[in-house]
Amino acid sequence: MAHLRTTPPGLSGIELYRTLPKLRRDTLRGFSELTARFGHVVRFKGLWTTFILTHPQDIEHVLHTNAGNYRKGRSYRVMRESTGNGLFVSEGEFWRRQRRLAQPAFHRGRIAGFARTMAHATAEMLAKWDLRFTRGEAFDVFSEMSALTLRIVGRTLFSTELAGETDAISRMLAVGQDFTIRRMWQTFKLPLGWPLPAHRRFRSAMQEGDRIIYEMINERRLGATEGQPDDLLQMLMGARDEATGEGMSDRQLRDEAFTIMVAGHETTALTLAWTWYLLAHHPHIERKLHAETASVLKGRAPTFEDLPDLKYASMVIQETLRMYPPAWALGRTSIEADEVGGYHVPAKSEMLLFTYTTHHHADFWESPDEFIPERFAPEQVAARQRYAYFPFGGGPRMCIGNNFALMEAQLVLAMIAQKYRLRLVDEHTVEPDPTVTLRPRTRIVTTLERV
Repeated sequence: MAHLRTTPPGLSGIELYRTLPKLRRDTLRGFSELTARFGHVVRFKGLWTTFILTHPQDIEHVLHTNAGNYRKGRSYRVMRESTGNGLFVSEGEFWRRQRRLAQPAFHRGRIAGFARTMAHATAEMLAKWDLRFTRGEAFDVFSEMSALTLRIVGRTLFSTELAGETDAISRMLAVGQDFTIRRMWQTFKLPLGWPLPAHRRFRSAMQEGDRIIYEMINERRLGATEGQPDDLLQMLMGARDEATGEGMSDRQLRDEAFTIMVAGHETTALTLAWTWYLLAHHPHIERKLHAETASVLKGRAPTFEDLPDLKYASMVIQETLRMYPPAWALGRTSIEADEVGGYHVPAKSEMLLFTYTTHHHADFWESPDEFIPERFAPEQVAARQRYAYFPFGGGPRMCIGNNFALMEAQLVLAMIAQKYRLRLVDEHTVEPDPTVTLRPRTRIVTTLERV
């Protein structure tokens, strides 16, 4: 291949290793500054070659156009230690088989049936919020959204209540995220079997999560659950490969259920928490949202059929996902040599696709740091570059649960907004913390105000 410039600018050697501690301390700003300094393709040359990509055309090339030449990157191999070999991290023919088996469970027509479950769980939470309002109690909105989405994923995935397991699941998530992000930054990783305190804490937390999931799978296998629940677990257990007629083993079910439970619970809770934070800072947008919910719903609970009419609620959610994408970066590894952005990419190179940086780049967004839901009006979406916005990834490996997550977030937002405003107790700026997901670095403490 002929190239005008075969190697993109970037960091290597001593300069790279001097920069790494800063990138770890302030990851989002650090990588955004590198893009501003070097351009949309930045090269790191250390123990292996890494390319940082932020241009929509390059992201589309890796995720969609030439997706067959890229597999999940090094960071996903670390995640596999907790998630197992579920759809999020699996590769090759095994991934294709699991995707075929799981896809029908996430068909839009199937997940539409879960809207009533989502609304019912939200109504239960709002009944408790009525008491909070009467007492004037303050609360952490991320914790509340986490409890709600965990309740929803428990009922839709397992047809069971996970409220009693909230502490164990929260511990599993907290320990798992902290351990995973530390492992991602380690150049040399000691085997998990080594009896280190961090390893023991991680194994203990994961074993507790496994206990919860395997107990529910075993109960279903033994027929302990009355009837045949129409939930995601039953769909996954009943799925059969068209070519072989085989279903999933218990281990495969565990890995997929774990992935869905963690991803479906955590990412939607984060999106909703950041949404309330943004709305509290933008009362004119909040008023438009309340006006829409009042006009469309007229005091009743939203249904799946209401979603097309809750247009502004959808735009608010999408703009939150632009500003605070839970999956703030994606990683891929090139299989064969390629050309990206006019540069030569050797085989086995690491490709880091920075969702957060692309979503906040002035080349692709006007006033990128402002909260403007109207960006997602149909005419603006049509005029935008396709991969300037990719909160759920893209191409054949786009998140299988994206429609489920968007439906849940839109329903919950509309249902709460028709009854309450959330007011921040402390007006300080809450910084995003880029661990495995983009969490608030400090609590978002709010009180309730009647609409």
